[in-house]
Amino acid sequence: MQPTQLFPIIVVLSLVTVEYGGWALLSFLTGHGTLGAFKAQWFRAGHAHAGVLLVLSLVYFVYLGRADYSETMQWLAGSLLLAGVLAQSGGFFVHMGLARDEDRSTAGTVMTRSGALLIAAALIILAIGLIRAA
Repeated sequence: MQPTQLFPIIVVLSLVTVEYGGWALLSFLTGHGTLGAFKAQWFRAGHAHAGVLLVLSLVYFVYLGRADYSETMQWLAGSLLLAGVLAQSGGFFVHMGLARDEDRSTAGTVMTRSGALLIAAALIILAIGLIRAA
């Protein structure tokens, strides 16, 4: 199976987990659990980033197939993007669990920033491939 066929399947199935996360967040916010304002803020951020970035990924894989790249390079670029999406959105949840002080960085903060860099690298790779294909 080609990377531009498999990765979108993974993304669509991953969106189900984001949907579940929204359901869980709503449960917390409507009194079926205790989250607190600080944790709710980070939960919302992680949830929102995951959803938006996964939808961006679907567009990315459409264009990755149009880029002038080998299959190996498509696997690398797609893996880089999905690792970035997981790291950036997951970092919010890790920070939510580790933070004891609102003004301090945690491993989650590092994860979120690293994920952003991975996504940026994947987007630059895609742009270069599209320029080469033009």
